[in-house]
Amino acid sequence: MIRVGFDVGGTFTDFVLEDASGRWHTGKRLTTYPDPSEACIAGLETLLEDAGVDFSEVTRAVHGTTLGSNIVIERKGEGVALATTVGFRDVLQIGREKRYQVYDLQITKPDPLIDRSWIWEIEERVLADGSVRDPLDEASARTAIREISERGVASLAVCFLHSYLNPEHERRFAELVAEEAPHMVVSLSSEVSPQFREYERTSTTVVNAYLITAVSEYLRTMVGQLAARGYDGRLFIMQSGGGVATAESMADLPVRMIESGPAAGALIAAKFGEISGHDDLVAFDMGGTTAKLSLVTAGQPSTVGQFELHKVRLAPGSGIPMNVRSLDLVEIGAGGGSIARVAQGTIQVGPDSAGSVPGPVCYGLGGMEPTVTDANLALGYISPHRFAGGSMTLDLDAARDAVNEKVAEPLGISTEEAAWGIHRIVNLNMEMATRVVSIERGNDPRDLVLVATGGSGPAHACRLAVALGMPVVLIPAAAGVASAAGLLSAEVKFDTSRSFVTRLDGADPKRLTRVYDEMETEASRVIVESTDAKPVRMLREVDLRYVGQGFELAVEIPMGPVTTQTLSLVRKAFDEVYSKRYGFASPDKPVEATTWKLTAYGDSPPLEIPKIESEGGPRVAIPSESRVAYFPETDGFVETPVFSRYDLAPQQLVEGPAIIEERESTTVIPPGLEGLVDEYGTVRIEVRR
Repeated sequence: MIRVGFDVGGTFTDFVLEDASGRWHTGKRLTTYPDPSEACIAGLETLLEDAGVDFSEVTRAVHGTTLGSNIVIERKGEGVALATTVGFRDVLQIGREKRYQVYDLQITKPDPLIDRSWIWEIEERVLADGSVRDPLDEASARTAIREISERGVASLAVCFLHSYLNPEHERRFAELVAEEAPHMVVSLSSEVSPQFREYERTSTTVVNAYLITAVSEYLRTMVGQLAARGYDGRLFIMQSGGGVATAESMADLPVRMIESGPAAGALIAAKFGEISGHDDLVAFDMGGTTAKLSLVTAGQPSTVGQFELHKVRLAPGSGIPMNVRSLDLVEIGAGGGSIARVAQGTIQVGPDSAGSVPGPVCYGLGGMEPTVTDANLALGYISPHRFAGGSMTLDLDAARDAVNEKVAEPLGISTEEAAWGIHRIVNLNMEMATRVVSIERGNDPRDLVLVATGGSGPAHACRLAVALGMPVVLIPAAAGVASAAGLLSAEVKFDTSRSFVTRLDGADPKRLTRVYDEMETEASRVIVESTDAKPVRMLREVDLRYVGQGFELAVEIPMGPVTTQTLSLVRKAFDEVYSKRYGFASPDKPVEATTWKLTAYGDSPPLEIPKIESEGGPRVAIPSESRVAYFPETDGFVETPVFSRYDLAPQQLVEGPAIIEERESTTVIPPGLEGLVDEYGTVRIEVRR
């Protein structure tokens, strides 16, 4: 097989091609705005040409993108409205009626994606048991639809009360929309998020409607561009939950791909941890715009059934919630393009980024504000001539001038101290995020390995690990495009769910069997569409809680018909999961089930990490050159050996201070640390406590 993965980030678009012999070919170029597909196609053309491969020879193409999250965060959606049950027009504004920071009087909640003036109330009412109290008033519904159409709405979210139990009113309303306004795209909550909790379900459906027109057009363009160049396979899209599905599936459910790119980084980090003998780790992916961190335990990235986008200072309840299976990621505005400034007498870095346009000052593309990349260039960590494989020449003097003017002079410090301050502050921001994914999840970072990827990650990883006491840092080969490689490691996967709340000891096994049969049919249809074959395996889960609690834990359910004995085993498993999470359990207390879930997996070829040739035992690597770089342990700038990643062989040692360069990223090893190259080209750095 010949496979290609391409991942669009906020600053760079990354490419990896695995040829028929298993060798990797990589590429990287600046992301294009407003249409990221331009960089994708241009980069693929260059990558395939360099590898001697024609588009018609590619058997599988997988794409990850930040398009969805960018549209939501930047509020770029247009012509989007919401239809909801009478009396529930303000559900997005009210939310959970909870302050995400109780004692901060200055907090501001993010504005809802849809203003109240674009929300219509529809006369209908379904009760909590699924019965109909008020039938859908079709006459008034048609009137509302005509009003919505006259306002220029192109995408309509429909979220009626308790439609996860009885979707008939939503389905009929969609039929009325098709009759009255056939140009309008409809997102039904009973299809997008058939789960209880009205606010989260409404929010999820609104996000889907907010994205659907732009994402559909983007994916349609991408598929057409690839086909025009001879690619006759399917285009697969990475989902937030770590699996891939066809572009056609994601065009209807774009909310599932909102964390598309970051998920791939966690998958490849888990793969590198596996081949290095580490099952428990933190995946650290720092690119040009953001840093993404996730926890991997027992070789599997942690997942959640709900996540929030664009949280304020990582505070729970401050972002936009979505009922979508996602890898448990913490994402912060800390990347190479993060802008540094002076605020209240201190250095602040991010969360805003210079991106690819205008980019850092050193790019020479019009950027005026100093960034982390400018600081790292001024510190000597990055080569002005070999950045991005030599495809860009960086302006060192401009970077120093910007750091000096915007940061050093206002604080009365030297340019070097200002650049080092920027480097340290962004590390502190990432340290906080690492504590969230480790300590707040019940894991001691001193027991976890740090796997660093992304264009900027290897330059900051060692300092981050030292600060947290993490014992080992792994820097994979081609770390700068690791997310694109992670796309190739993803399985074809589709998640589905149904909510109905019931006591576990009173649940109807026949009804549950019927529900799971329906979900299996739905998920199998997507898998067959993606692979032309039935699912190779399925996973069932249910969200459980003790009666009276407000939040749940997921527990696996065995496959096959659901029986009373099955539910007894599930109850026992819940007590064990609860005890592991919270330190105790209450076997005598009744348990309540809320949401029943199923995941189907398709047959996917595994990704093999290529090895490099070995020439004997350990030996010290020979640098290709040296340059002056800043290390406070040596009282400032010191002549530092620089190694080419492509000259390093297995079992070679690299002693710090040292810099290792490759086309897509630069690794910085501080004094007192040393890296050992393994058979896969991964640099293993031991952090001495």
